Amino acid sequence: MIRKSVFLILFLIIPAGFCAAQGIGRSSELVPQGNQVQPGKLTIYQDPGVDSLIIRYILYNERLGGFEGFRIQIYSSNNRNAREESGKARQEFISKFPGIESYALFEQPGYYKIRAGDFRSKAEGTKYLLTIRRVFPDAYLVPDIIKFPDPYKK
Repeated sequence: MIRKSVFLILFLIIPAGFCAAQGIGRSSELVPQGNQVQPGKLTIYQDPGVDSLIIRYILYNERLGGFEGFRIQIYSSNNRNAREESGKARQEFISKFPGIESYALFEQPGYYKIRAGDFRSKAEGTKYLLTIRRVFPDAYLVPDIIKFPDPYKK
């Protein structure tokens, strides 16, 4: 009985102490005093290594010709008439989805592929994939190197 009561007291007091450790700030600490406010000025202090990593990332992506993202693969085949079939599939895609760019690819040994879109995330690609699957039921999302987005296009 004594053990249970000691355990219960410790169980209730220790978490209460952790909650009380976070003090509530006074409102006078939140309001700037005197001339501390300098509107329109922002000073960022960061390690120079961060700039070096960002520059490396930019150069790596420029060498790739884009950056890692996702595309929707709507056609892939290596049979004898795959070239003609891939052209027909791409034309059908372009006529039904004119707002999404498509790409014709050839990979050894004789695979013709049609991929569409330039999606930065899997969630963004999945949104379009559900629409495209109505016309191309075998379409699926694949990781790929995508083009840099046009900053002026909205």
